[in-house]
Amino acid sequence: MKVGIISDGQYGERAFQAIKQVFDTTWILVPDIPATTMIDDDLKLDIPDCDMYLSYVRHPDIILMFAELNKPLILGVQPGKGLLRQAQSTNARVVGPRTMCSLEPSTGIPEIDEFSRHFGRPIYEVSLDDSDIVVKDIRVKRKSPCGSSVAGAMFFTGKKVETKNLQDFALSICHECRAPRFGHTCDKEVSGMIHVLAFLQALPADAKARLDEGTRKFVEGIQSEYQRQQ
Repeated sequence: MKVGIISDGQYGERAFQAIKQVFDTTWILVPDIPATTMIDDDLKLDIPDCDMYLSYVRHPDIILMFAELNKPLILGVQPGKGLLRQAQSTNARVVGPRTMCSLEPSTGIPEIDEFSRHFGRPIYEVSLDDSDIVVKDIRVKRKSPCGSSVAGAMFFTGKKVETKNLQDFALSICHECRAPRFGHTCDKEVSGMIHVLAFLQALPADAKARLDEGTRKFVEGIQSEYQRQQ
């Protein structure tokens, strides 16, 4: 499958470096035009043919130009639900996940589901030193395209599963996360929560039961806050 990464030069480089290790990937650079600027109808883009596109573009008119190609399209940067609905009215195979690390292979769009088996909501496989719930090793089975999932795994190796380390793990994800600070669907804090929940999901049930009371309350708080934001 050939994937086209579309960027106006500000975002997408990390994703390109990661995705090209799995798929035949093309970098598509478009003009960096302020989102408030009207685009002249004469703008012509040299768009190579791909099976699927991943857009990190911020200008709504350029996003809609790619939607009009009628190819599967993931909006990695999406200014709002109104634009997403407009793009989907043109092309039913457009998806706009809240964050790229919340994407799952359940869209019903074969190309996007194949992509999100490798990149999207993280899946960890965790090995513990059972005596004191210390992480011996973490395998990243599915990762965010920005690389924060891998960086987080490296952070937690050798550390005990407790509140402070879970907090620092989330902060390390936020630090590595490439989600823009603008818009309604790109949120570093949400990315941190997603990764913490993915890490906790990978823990054996008996290890979760042995977490101290403070850590269990912290976990419950993360779960509650994430559900509140859905």
